[in-house]
Parts: sequence; structure tokens; C-alpha cells
Amino acid sequence: MKKVSFLVFAMVASLLLVVTGCGKDKEVSTTGKEEEESNGKTLRIVTDANYAPFEYLEGDKIVGFDVDFINAVAKEAGYEVKLESVGWDPIFVEIEGKRADVAISAITVNDERKQSYDFSVPYFLSTNKILVPENSDIKSGDELKGNVIAVQTGTTGQEAVEKLLGKNHKDIKKFENNNLAIQELLKGGASAVVADNTVVEEYVKNNPDQKLKVVEDSKSFNEEFYGLMFPKGSELKSEFDKAVNAIYENGKYAEIYKEWFGTDPDIETLKAQQ
Repeated sequence: MKKVSFLVFAMVASLLLVVTGCGKDKEVSTTGKEEEESNGKTLRIVTDANYAPFEYLEGDKIVGFDVDFINAVAKEAGYEVKLESVGWDPIFVEIEGKRADVAISAITVNDERKQSYDFSVPYFLSTNKILVPENSDIKSGDELKGNVIAVQTGTTGQEAVEKLLGKNHKDIKKFENNNLAIQELLKGGASAVVADNTVVEEYVKNNPDQKLKVVEDSKSFNEEFYGLMFPKGSELKSEFDKAVNAIYENGKYAEIYKEWFGTDPDIETLKAQQ
């Protein structure tokens, strides 16, 4: 009986090992679908899913331009993606502490951030613009002075407004995300919001009943470029730089860009920044 019991146990154990082994061949992606294993490496990628159309929630699923972009780049580089929304400030903590492999969240590359993190080649061209009510008299950055301005804390929008009004100026209201900043504008607690052009333009387009408009001022706000953010010294940077350039060349980037924004991207300008 002991020999038979051992034999049965061994057969069951072997079967469990086979089943368990098969279960490792696939990962669940951010789309909720199973994908075939690439090189067996799944990257933990962090974002702040409060920044439509780049990353936002549809139910419990993270969607957006950045999501489609990072999935395409990771696939090109031979990796799978586990995308988590952790909030804006925690993105930087997770990357600096090397608890995440990559961050993507419409992150502008600048000299200050380069001191603490590594960045990929640029993948998106942006600039800050001003969101105001349709009947607003504000027509430029200079005209923000004397008005209460809402911004997302820790962003280049905040930096741009601080250059115009002064650092920690009493008329600058800082919020955890742009959605809260826009809500402050709608309830009359601010005269304007300053944020990335795509964010405010998409908001106006999708919410015509709220009667808002976007003001452009290229003199007050410079061009900015988004990049994938890595821990300092990450070996992934070179792999992802190659992958980004590969999807520029094979047309995948333009396909994703046009799907989200309805126009062709300026890939040559992005390449010129490398």
C-alpha cells in the first residue's frame, strides 16, 4: 500500500509540475488579454492614470496613447508589460528606488530630472497651453498675472506658471492631478488652468457643454518632449531607445498616434532631439 500510495503521489506531483509550468508561459497584459511569452521577462511599468488621453481608466482598465505606445515598444524590445497606476509623485519614488523598471506618464524630459533618472529618446512633442472659460479676457501668459491659476503639482505646467508669477506665489493653486485643477476652474476657484496642450485640447473637444477654450502662447511656453523614465544606470534604456526608433521606422508609432490624435506625428522633429 505504501508503494502504491507513493506512486500515486509521484504521478500527481508530476502532473502539478506540468500544469504549473504551463501557467508560466503567459502573462496578463494591461488589456486583460493573454499574450504569448516573449523572452520570459515582464517589466513593472508605473504610471498615473489621471491624464487623458495619455493614460486614464476605463472601468478598471488603463488605456490611452501612452499605454498603446509602451506596449508596442516593449513588444519590439522583447518584453511584456505589467502596467500599474501609482499616482504622479509615487512614479518618481518607485523609479528612484528601483522598484519599477520603467515609468511612462507624459513625463517631460528636463535637466533637473536627468540628474536623478535616465530617459529614453523623446517620443512625444508637447507644449503647455492655457485653459479658460470661453468669455475669459486672458489671451497670453502675461495676462495670467493677477489671476488665480490651477496646475498639477510637480509638472512643467507648475514650473511655467511659477516663471510668470513667481515661485510659490499665492495665486497658484496646486492639485494632485489635472482633473482636480480643471474642476477648480469650473467651480470658479481659478481663472485658468495651465497644462500640456493635448490634455486641455482633448478636454475641450470632449466637453463642449462646459464652454471652455484653449489659449496658445509660444512666447511664454516652450516646446517639451516626453520620454520613458528609467532608474539611473538602467540597461533597459539602450534597448528601448532602439525599440522606439524601430517603431518610428516601421510605421507603428504613426499608426498609434493617428488613432489617438487624428493627425500624423512630427517624427523628424522627435528624431532631431536624439
